[in-house]
Amino acid sequence: MELKSAGVIRNAHAFIFWHYLHRKHSLKAGEYLFDKTANGIEVHNRLARGDIYVHTVVIPEGFTMFDIAQAIQDAGLGSSQAFLNVAMSDTALIADLDPEAKTLEGYLFPNTYEFTRTQSLQEMAGAMVKQFRQVAREIDLAPNVGPGASEGGAEENGVRKIVTMASIIEKETGVPEERPVVASIYYNRLEKSVALQADPSVIYAEQLQGTYSGALHHDDMKFNSAYNTYTHPGLPPGPIGNPGKTSLEAAMHPAITDYFYFVSDGNGHHRFAQTLEEHNRNVAAYRRIMAAK
Repeated sequence: MELKSAGVIRNAHAFIFWHYLHRKHSLKAGEYLFDKTANGIEVHNRLARGDIYVHTVVIPEGFTMFDIAQAIQDAGLGSSQAFLNVAMSDTALIADLDPEAKTLEGYLFPNTYEFTRTQSLQEMAGAMVKQFRQVAREIDLAPNVGPGASEGGAEENGVRKIVTMASIIEKETGVPEERPVVASIYYNRLEKSVALQADPSVIYAEQLQGTYSGALHHDDMKFNSAYNTYTHPGLPPGPIGNPGKTSLEAAMHPAITDYFYFVSDGNGHHRFAQTLEEHNRNVAAYRRIMAAK
């Protein structure tokens, strides 16, 4: 018996005899953590209650499916490749939201999850998609999508476009109040058919190909991928990460501005500009700040 070999109980026969006397309570299979001394009766009661050990998985806003896969593996719940296989194949989970989706990227909602070893990786991905759906309903992102919805609802509501834009916004700024402004810049660029030139899209393009080295270089901006928004106009083919609620809202309700450019101010925020000349001054200011640090 595993309990005996693990040193949780001292006498396996006594444990079995006690269970025989109380067999109206079935023992629940699963992973249990015994981190303090307990007698056989207490152990039996825990198994009867199904007090299964849960693994906490924290998914920050902006995590890609690659990051999430690694978090799942780090929590001891399965291999990162196995989760990626699920994320890249179980698109039926979001077929009503995004009929053209090739992966679950963008719909694995950032949150803190508690999973057990008895859950499959498909169930874990399903829990993340379920959380996305809940938030989408809260912010009216997809009011006409779901059971009983008419065909084409997701397309009419532009869910894919909103989530894709939100994923870029999420990657570009960690400051919630800046997100509607950043959204306005990208929408302004789209309206004028100006390349989005979002660095995170290049990173994601290389991650998809397995060639990302951990840093971007000038030559990377020429990387051949539809996800490279330097070389391909418009939005990338799909989300480049999993955005949180405020980024989704920013993509749905951008600020109204005349900005076309932004750059870090060196202190966690950004400087915004209408013209390239003004932007270049902001870039120069940023470089001076970084050089002084």
